[in-house]
Formats: sequence, C-alpha cells, structure tokens
Amino acid sequence: MLKIIYIALGTISLGLGIIGIFLPGLPTTPFLLLSAALYVRSSQRLYHWLIEHKWFGGYIKNFQERKAMTLKAKILSLFMMWSMIICSVVFFVNNIYIKYLLFGLAIVGTISIILIPTYKDH
Repeated sequence: MLKIIYIALGTISLGLGIIGIFLPGLPTTPFLLLSAALYVRSSQRLYHWLIEHKWFGGYIKNFQERKAMTLKAKILSLFMMWSMIICSVVFFVNNIYIKYLLFGLAIVGTISIILIPTYKDH
C-alpha cells in the first residue's frame, strides 16, 4: 500500500514540476527531486525512467551527484522564470498586489538559484 502512495505522490510531484516550468512562482527542480526520491522508494522502473529522461534526467543526476547546478542550467532557469513572470505581469495579471507578489517570488527564486553552488560542465 505504501508503494502505491509513493508512486501517486511522486506522479503528483512530477506533474507540479512540469507545471512549474510554465507557471511563474511554482518551482520545478524541488518537485523533480521529490519525485525521484519517492520513485526510488517505490518503483525502480519509474525512477529509472525519470533520471534517464532527456529533459529532466540530467538536472536530477547532476544535483544528486554534485549538489550543484551548471552555469548553463542556472542561466536557463533564470531566463525562463523571469520570462514567465514578465509575461504574466504584462499580459495576464491586472491586480497590482498580485504583480508585486509575482515579482517578490521571482526575487526569492533568483536568490535561491544563485545560492545553489555552480560547477563547470565539461
């Protein structure tokens, strides 16, 4: 029964991580790492699929092995996050308080990404 719960939670976490790619303020990497942790405890097949995935696998493996991100990954993360925040604020959000909230989340996200150690990708 616990195995099924872990698979379900891992899949929900993966879904939130994927949504986080497109939704400003919702982080991607922590949800992917949580999915990997839940899958490794419940399904080797799902864990292997996730860490070998062409889009997500590299980020998970690098973070697990090195506890760091490549400079390229940091720049891409910051670019995507700020692009989505700016698009949301300009085109979709009318409430000034929500705009401030989104910018605040972007600043917190930026600081979080900057604080993660960086390693050179060979």
